[in-house]
Amino acid sequence: MQNKNFEVIIIGGSYAGLSAGMSLGRSLRNVLIVNEGKPCNSQTPYSHNFITHDGKVPKEIASLAKADVEQYKTVEFYNGSVTKLIKSADGFEVKLSSGERFHAKKIILASGIKDIMPDIPGFAECWGISVLHCPYCHGYEIKNEVTGILANGDMAFEFSKLIFNMTKKLTLFTNGKCTLTKEQVENLKTHDISLNEDEIKSIEHENGRIQRIIFKNGNTVALKALYAKIPFEQNIDVSDLGGELTDQGFIKVDFMQKTSVPGIFACGDNVTMMRSVANAVAQGNLTGAMVNKELSDEEF
Repeated sequence: MQNKNFEVIIIGGSYAGLSAGMSLGRSLRNVLIVNEGKPCNSQTPYSHNFITHDGKVPKEIASLAKADVEQYKTVEFYNGSVTKLIKSADGFEVKLSSGERFHAKKIILASGIKDIMPDIPGFAECWGISVLHCPYCHGYEIKNEVTGILANGDMAFEFSKLIFNMTKKLTLFTNGKCTLTKEQVENLKTHDISLNEDEIKSIEHENGRIQRIIFKNGNTVALKALYAKIPFEQNIDVSDLGGELTDQGFIKVDFMQKTSVPGIFACGDNVTMMRSVANAVAQGNLTGAMVNKELSDEEF
């Protein structure tokens, strides 16, 4: 790659990053998209709730998107991972694991998040297939089936209300002592949602399709699907540049997708709990436009 200086470097080449790249490519901006190629939905067999692409394989959607963006000749691609962002006099320096360095006036973080799997054998193998994070992405396909929720506390209660609309065959697994309030537990009982506090030993599955939960006390529960809320961490740390996170751990952005670091924007799964392809595409489209506006304001 001859060019080392760009107007914009987008870190992350999945749905949000590609969408931002298209906005900027159509604005004739000189852009580099750096992609590590490790999407969080790599195991997910089908993507839903994205109009015109409902039911397609996530990788297929990403491939079609990249082919679209490749038509814009001011957008370049680089396969690799970013190890450090450094503030420079007129923008930012991006250091890659290969040792190469690139420079840009603006940065878009479309770098996603890394899910932290619980220490439950079988969980990771089922993640995105039958252990699910989003009822909007996957709930319709398992409607009215025997379903579980793995969560505790207020999050478990709120999640239960959401999933209850999809199935009445529902059990909340807290994987240990329940931390819901007495009123919340009574509300679950009123709606015939079972509560199970047994500690989970493992998840039995066939090629990622959950069969049953096995508990440490020897009991088992057969399930068709399990929703789970699990912790995560950011793939790109901007705290050393002064970047702020929300209380939930997402990168804090304003209505223009600007982070607390001037010149750095963010979009996609790293800024919101609404993790979906459609939302990532919409945010990326907006972010590209906002970056182009900022560049235009500075140049005019």
